[in-house]
Amino acid sequence: MRTRGSQLVVLALLALGAVLMLFPLWWMLVVSLETPANAGAATVEVGALSLFPAEPQWRNWVDAMRAVGTVEWEGFLDALANSILVTFLTVTATVLSCSLVGYALARTRFRGRATLFGIMLATMMLPPQVTMIPMFLVFRELGWVDTILPLVVPALFGNAFFVFMFRQFMAQVPEALVEAARLDGCGHLGVWWRVMLPLCRPVVAITAVFTFIFVWNDFLGPLIYLHSEDKATLAIALNSFRNQYGGLEDVQYLMALSLVTMIPCILLFLVAQRQFIEGLGKGAVKG
Repeated sequence: MRTRGSQLVVLALLALGAVLMLFPLWWMLVVSLETPANAGAATVEVGALSLFPAEPQWRNWVDAMRAVGTVEWEGFLDALANSILVTFLTVTATVLSCSLVGYALARTRFRGRATLFGIMLATMMLPPQVTMIPMFLVFRELGWVDTILPLVVPALFGNAFFVFMFRQFMAQVPEALVEAARLDGCGHLGVWWRVMLPLCRPVVAITAVFTFIFVWNDFLGPLIYLHSEDKATLAIALNSFRNQYGGLEDVQYLMALSLVTMIPCILLFLVAQRQFIEGLGKGAVKG
């Protein structure tokens, strides 16, 4: 009986926590579907917001997306395409570069490997604000400002945290699998591509999801390097929309556009949640 009661208490606390965490998202959804008067009142006082909109204004979402940019629909579609391109290239480059470096640190033997690994870990303590100005000066000298290159090229050099994850996972792979691949004629690249990456699916998924969320929502990087309106990402477009339609009479449009921007991250989280569990389970069995 005590165990049953403890389970009910835990479930109740988890349900309460879920409600508290989801309430801001639900609040944004309701405000985005309200009339201008009700949305403005709900922004000033949360108590003025009803849990369900009396007359959902689905048109708010369409009007918000059409209001981005100077040409109808063109601004939103350009920002969406730019965000997809930058995110896809960055995620791909991060996964490939981090897995390669992790494999080199885990499965190869060379002088100074431990020292290089320690230096790499030490870079995690370096705030990104310290390197922001030097990197901008370098990219300006290369003529890459107002292009997506400064946002994508650094991903080719890896991320210390993700390299650490790949290195720790690959170091636990049995040597027998590596030797079998080498007997089949695989070199280091063959072992990395055909053996290590399939076994590292949990780490690949975690790296891809975390990188996607960070790059998709990144505001500072595009703000520094992308100056043309046709090259702006969704984060920049959302900020410009906020500056143009930031009053209480337009808050429903701001919430609608914010939710549209969040939808890919929400869908990715729902999909990745199951993949994480399955991937970790398979990795544990294979390990």
